[in-house]
Amino acid sequence: MTGASAPGAVRVLAHGIGAQHDLPLSPFYAFAGAFAALFVSFLALGLLWSHSRFTGERAGRPLPAAVQRLTDARATRLTARALGLAAALYVVLALLLGPAGPDRNPAPGAVYVLLWVGLVPASLLLGPVWRPLNPLRTLHLLACRALGRDPEAGRPLPARLGLWPAAAGLLAFTWLELVAPDPASPTALLVFLGGYAAVHLAGAAVYGARWFAHADAFEVYSALLARLSPLGRRPADRRLVVRSPFNGLDATPRLPGLTATVCVMLGSTAYDGFSDAPRWITTVQTSALGRTTTATLGLAGAVALVAALYALCAGAVRLVCGRPAHPLGAFAHSLVPIALGYLVAHYFTLLTTEGPRTLNLLLGAGRPAAPPPPLGPGGVATLQVLAIVTGHVLGVIAAHDRSVRLMPPRRAVIGQLPLLVLMIAYTVGGLALLIA
Repeated sequence: MTGASAPGAVRVLAHGIGAQHDLPLSPFYAFAGAFAALFVSFLALGLLWSHSRFTGERAGRPLPAAVQRLTDARATRLTARALGLAAALYVVLALLLGPAGPDRNPAPGAVYVLLWVGLVPASLLLGPVWRPLNPLRTLHLLACRALGRDPEAGRPLPARLGLWPAAAGLLAFTWLELVAPDPASPTALLVFLGGYAAVHLAGAAVYGARWFAHADAFEVYSALLARLSPLGRRPADRRLVVRSPFNGLDATPRLPGLTATVCVMLGSTAYDGFSDAPRWITTVQTSALGRTTTATLGLAGAVALVAALYALCAGAVRLVCGRPAHPLGAFAHSLVPIALGYLVAHYFTLLTTEGPRTLNLLLGAGRPAAPPPPLGPGGVATLQVLAIVTGHVLGVIAAHDRSVRLMPPRRAVIGQLPLLVLMIAYTVGGLALLIA
């Protein structure tokens, strides 16, 4: 998971992690610590947490009125839109007119590092930051103003649409990043970005600006991660509030496609983990199906495995307790901190090394070298294990609170056993990717 260890800039940008087989991880201590954390948290919750404590959308302490006015000011919104649009135009021009190699062209790093990976800490600290920056929203707004049309006008979104387009968009982007033969080439990025923009601008033309909140992969990605931010808005009065991240997570809307979206986040990160293993590289290179087909099947298989395990868990909960009626959606929010733990474990070093290098390219440096990682191998290994285990413990807490709210008191704890088994399975998988 050290991006700098991959051979060449293209390899680094194509995979957020590199070879980690030399990290000083003790399998015994890693697995023992993870199991202990999960079991202790599960037992403590079962004994001490008998009533739901999260209040979701109602929670939060309002920020000062001056902060609210500054955030909602027209000048602030216009500045954010201008920055997002200017950054998008710069990337497109760099892809069209700049040098082909990612060691000299900042566009691939801007997309794969600053956008994709940088949205993680930005959304955790500031909330759903991609919504005000989204250049596609700005282009749609400008087009509507030119045509004298209300940006919100359009057909009602189909009830079953949910987040399914976002799940498909995330899968397409991760395919480009992890599977495409030359993901850092200007041609590949231009084709993807052009097609992506055309699809979503067409969707917004039909359904209005509300399309982006359901269908834009990066906006949904940022919004889901922002559920764990201490900053949020109360839907009832639109006030900016400071809240417990658990309340933000508890308020995650149960929309169709939510489970699929989180499973794509988890499965694609897991595939990124094992795609750099020597055994998988040999399989891809020697497969009779060809490299791209084999890698595509590997990515699809990783996402399908994550989804299948969760579906089995949800079915077991329904079988044991007889409720909730739709356990897939009821507990999908508990997968978000797990996905966050995987993202931190896999992409921390990439962001802290390739991020500064990309910024130096943006500032005009010729071929800047990536700075050394801020942590040594031992520090990276510790961070990765802590991120994965912490994400799963937070998932256990979120699932427990939802269980005691939805299930009969006598079955709330036993009904969580399938969820605990699922968390253990995900933890074993995540740690195995670090150690294998």
